[in-house]
Amino acid sequence: MRWYLKQDPDEKTVAHLQEVLGVNAIIARLLAQRDISSYDEAKQFFRPSLADLHDPFLMADMAKAVHRIIQAIETHQSILVFGDYDVDGTTSVALMYSYLRHLGAEVDTYIPDRYNEGYGISYQGIDYAIQHGIKLIVALDCGIKSIEHIEYAKRHGVDFIICDHHLPGDSIPEAIAVLDPKRIDCAYPYKELCGCGVGFKLIQAVHTTLEEPFETIQPYLDLVATAIAADVVPITGENRVLAHYGLQVINSNPRPGLKALMQLYNLNTYTMSDIVFKLAPKINAAGRIEHGNFTVHLLTEETDEAANKTVEKIVRINEERKSLDQGITEEALKQIVDKKLINSKSTVVYSPSWHKGVIGIVASRLIDTYYRPTIVFTDSGEHLAASARSVKNFDIYQALEACSEHLIQFGGHMYAAGLTIKKENLEAFSQKFEEVVTNTINETDLIPEIEIDSKLKFSDITDKFLRILKQFEPFGPGNPSPCFLSKDVFDTGYAKQAGGQGEHLKMTLKQRRVTGFKFSAIGFNLGNQYEGVREKRSFDVIYSIEENNWRNKTTIQLQIKDMQLSW
Repeated sequence: MRWYLKQDPDEKTVAHLQEVLGVNAIIARLLAQRDISSYDEAKQFFRPSLADLHDPFLMADMAKAVHRIIQAIETHQSILVFGDYDVDGTTSVALMYSYLRHLGAEVDTYIPDRYNEGYGISYQGIDYAIQHGIKLIVALDCGIKSIEHIEYAKRHGVDFIICDHHLPGDSIPEAIAVLDPKRIDCAYPYKELCGCGVGFKLIQAVHTTLEEPFETIQPYLDLVATAIAADVVPITGENRVLAHYGLQVINSNPRPGLKALMQLYNLNTYTMSDIVFKLAPKINAAGRIEHGNFTVHLLTEETDEAANKTVEKIVRINEERKSLDQGITEEALKQIVDKKLINSKSTVVYSPSWHKGVIGIVASRLIDTYYRPTIVFTDSGEHLAASARSVKNFDIYQALEACSEHLIQFGGHMYAAGLTIKKENLEAFSQKFEEVVTNTINETDLIPEIEIDSKLKFSDITDKFLRILKQFEPFGPGNPSPCFLSKDVFDTGYAKQAGGQGEHLKMTLKQRRVTGFKFSAIGFNLGNQYEGVREKRSFDVIYSIEENNWRNKTTIQLQIKDMQLSW
């Protein structure tokens, strides 16, 4: 990895924060790096408040959406809640379905089949509404570019409310309401909501109109926090507030479905990271291997018994997903070697037998080995479908736009995208994509970079420092867990390899010339450093500081990101 120590922020700002907050220079520097420069900004950061949530009616078309929903409820019109098969989509559907049922609405749900219908609003979903006499569809986490689908629905007397967070095209669908903070004509102050977040703002607006207290919709924030974590949106502004209070719900009174998933792990407290790496993959597995309906059923179950049964099915599905993921990754890595693609600037691989539901995961796995923009193709009917993943600072969406003459369709954002091509265009596309990447990517961006927030001595890691650091949570994009650099450390003789293949490294570290401080440490995928460590040689480490909960005992653990010999 390339080690990059962030530039020191303005010293006057750091000194001011030290004075008004009574914190040391390291904490003040961490705050300044997050664009916090005053007492009030720090208070808002450390003490997220529901009062900081924006008025939902600042969002374009919100009043229209609220009016149409209330009209449907009052006239006993059935409402179809439509959402995608990923975590953001399924949590959005569960959220809206649960709330509308709470209001007494006649409501049904629809999740498109990943393989037969694909991403976004589908004609099959609209036909389902028509066949069942449904006059209103609320679409979540999709729809902003579904112009022809909305026209089709209108011709058949079906209204649409769209709740999306993706970038619109040149025009927006002619729905009853299009809620998307990224609309050019939308004055909503915060632009980074996930799909479930937009759905929650609609719920908040309906609730306000009905003059109901906010406390009665606060329990729904467990789903919003889950979606924020899984969809990798910035944990800033309004998302930070929603995630903070959502985690409180998750850790105090989660819905039965989340509770059943959480019981698979022996954790005292769940963080955003736990959602990303433990809960979200299982929530996602159903949509990848079977059908997203499994997830919606899980998240709307009303009893622990029913939720536990659904989780048993999802665990089995997830085990199948992991097996597929591992096997396809091995095949793809072999293909890179066999086709002599090791020295390319991009990775494009294909097999007709690869499971469409896991190619996105496989693309991410390949980047772990060959750090470069990566696209994994498989068969999808008469065409090829692919998932694309990128590396830091490289916009893969723009790269696909430059190859658009070879594509049937594509969509996504800077770091992740999906695309479809004709089979006969694969070779031409692969060559063009490699050419675009070669001509536009910086060589340094082909080496993974790790940002260091601050240098740290082990003596700086005091109880007070840790208490304040914990208040920086929830962590995520826009507010990552701080990474620290400590130099000249060594293992005290307890180093060992861990994991099924010895791929991880466990240590107990001390720092030379700093007495009285030692910490347990874990380095994931650093098992190959074991021989150097056991010789008690000095090395420098980059790490985050975490709490390790094991058998009801909480200890401090350094999670090592990278290490190199001291010089």
